[in-house]
Amino acid sequence: MEKFKGYQCSLCGKEYTPGEVQYTCPQDGGNLNVVLDYEAIRQKYHSEDITSSTDYSLWRYLPLLPVADPGGQGTPLRQAGWTPTYCPPALAKQLGMSQLWVKDEGRNPSASFKDRASAMVVARARQIHAEVVVTASTGNAGAALAGMSAAVGQKAVIFAPRTAPPAKIAQLLIYGAQVILVDDNYDAAFDLTIEAAHEFGWYCRNTGYNAFTAEGKKTAAFEIWENVLLTERNLNRPLVVFIPVGDGNIISGIHKGFKDLQALGWLEQMPRLIGVQAEGSAAIANAYFAHNEDVHPVEAHTIADSISVDLPRDGVRGVRAATQTGGAYLTVKDEDILKGIAALGKVGIFAEPAGATAYAGLVKALQEGLVTTDDPVLVLNTGSGLKDIKAAMNAVPEAPVIKPTLEAVKQLFHV
Repeated sequence: MEKFKGYQCSLCGKEYTPGEVQYTCPQDGGNLNVVLDYEAIRQKYHSEDITSSTDYSLWRYLPLLPVADPGGQGTPLRQAGWTPTYCPPALAKQLGMSQLWVKDEGRNPSASFKDRASAMVVARARQIHAEVVVTASTGNAGAALAGMSAAVGQKAVIFAPRTAPPAKIAQLLIYGAQVILVDDNYDAAFDLTIEAAHEFGWYCRNTGYNAFTAEGKKTAAFEIWENVLLTERNLNRPLVVFIPVGDGNIISGIHKGFKDLQALGWLEQMPRLIGVQAEGSAAIANAYFAHNEDVHPVEAHTIADSISVDLPRDGVRGVRAATQTGGAYLTVKDEDILKGIAALGKVGIFAEPAGATAYAGLVKALQEGLVTTDDPVLVLNTGSGLKDIKAAMNAVPEAPVIKPTLEAVKQLFHV
């Protein structure tokens, strides 16, 4: 069965066959949506075929993905996805909420959400026999591509801004990718990556440029459907999902996943998607606040490097993910992001700044009445706090240093 029918431009609506285009719309540069043959999928599969699968990774959703089985059994490529969804009672009690979940993407093989997109792109690269896959990244996307590529022997080249956190650069190097540090920001690295891909014939993974990235990210929506929407039968309101937003590709990918499920008749009620951006990197939120889809670049500056973007490359679909689901956008301060890291840590979830941004958005939404304590809410943590130790250390008090005596311990605890 050929599930992958082609592409449709998100701006002009023009449709293309799979071989006509590879990245964005030739007419207007719009992001392309992957078009699946929903009727063929419905005829061959039922939802129970998915939910009864014993493949506990994103590849359990292969019938709903536009790629063939990539192989790589027994490797990290086959372990991406199926991350835990926690229901932390202490956090819910602190916020006064009755139903709260946190989905922890830090448990992916390279410790971030970006493994989903990279696994999909590597699968596509193998399908089209691409020799080299290249991407621009502040760290997470590159680490994910490097790790997924290393798992199956795929060559990878990563362009990263020289200011990316050292822990993330270390991952890139350890996985054996060709790492090139750019003496500029992410947006400059993004543009250079596209130039290099065209010049050398490399397959470009860039977020919001390659349509298959959203197809990987949509698998998180499938897991939310399975682990929350199908199991929690007492949801009397739409689930509200808080998502950190930089380029806009995660929120648009999750939106695409829910739309796929609706098209198949497997999703009863569309969740509300709330995008959360740092105040210092709020290009998509600004467009939402202006009630339009005109996403203008900003001069981004935030401690949440994973979502620090001047010009979002998937901004229009990022806006639509909120407007078309009855959701919204919020912006949060860096100091509130640090508070979010500490709050999640106290219930055993170690979040990087981008992930804590989503939690900070929930706190602000409750304060402003955008959601109530009776709404069922899921917060998406997009990566492990080990990705950015400097930010983590700024979120908590320093550990005291004492002499190695019991008396010193007694003085510390005032006993």
